[in-house]
Amino acid sequence: MAVTVQECLELQLLEVEMLLSMFPKKGEINLDEDAVPGVQRYLRNTDGGLPPQLEYSIAIDVGEAKVKVELAVLLPHMYPQVAPQLFARSNALHRQQQLQLNTRLASHISSLDSGELRIYEAVQWVKENSLPYLENSKISSKSASEEVVVKETLHRMWIYSHHIYRQELRKKIFDCAKKLNLTGFCLTGKPGVICVEGLRESCEEFWRAIRYPNWKHISCKHVENIETEGSINNLRLFHAFEDLQFQAHGDYGLRNDYHMDLGQFLEFLKQHQSGHIFQILFGVEGKLSD
Repeated sequence: MAVTVQECLELQLLEVEMLLSMFPKKGEINLDEDAVPGVQRYLRNTDGGLPPQLEYSIAIDVGEAKVKVELAVLLPHMYPQVAPQLFARSNALHRQQQLQLNTRLASHISSLDSGELRIYEAVQWVKENSLPYLENSKISSKSASEEVVVKETLHRMWIYSHHIYRQELRKKIFDCAKKLNLTGFCLTGKPGVICVEGLRESCEEFWRAIRYPNWKHISCKHVENIETEGSINNLRLFHAFEDLQFQAHGDYGLRNDYHMDLGQFLEFLKQHQSGHIFQILFGVEGKLSD
């Protein structure tokens, strides 16, 4: 017998309730205050569109030193029939150790039976298996500090969308950029353009978060990697994550006919040493507006 979306969402709420009782201290579970009520409203009236996917994080103490490892959770609407999206991260982990930890975590979760609630199992696995990676990270850090030259790479992604209007989506974009220490901008309207710059894994996590599960009209048009022996902050073109809204063609407000003035956008790109990106994004050479 096929399992319905409603049944899956009910199980997700039960699991969240269980986790909140198991991790009652402030800061242990980070969950948007409207996340659960949004699902509850849908379950009371399923005639409307599906609610936003449940998304939260759990802070896990690892080892005697109680090093914090955060488990980020994103639940597809059909979880637990399909696998959850999980990502473990910690300031005490270097990129390679974090990648290895998440590869093993994904393998473990995929080995569990579909239909089972798996988040607490993931928490326990992280708690029991993170310590070797944390210890290896300390060794790597000590070795790196003994080297004369340490190189870092700035990653910059240029993302194009047919349009960006919804306040809920814009909030997610800005919250995610802030959480991951990314700079850049979001151009609201039609078309929509996003630029993010920072550490590679942070940019890639941002890309996974905003496009999941099925943002149809979005693509990463161009990626830049710049290596430096100093701080990547010296290579950033933007000092914050900016909200761009230029003059529109027409007085329609944020609706489907809200076309941005691309001449003003080109001026903005040139001011930030990025005029060449215009042709990459739109396939035509840009001309400045009068």
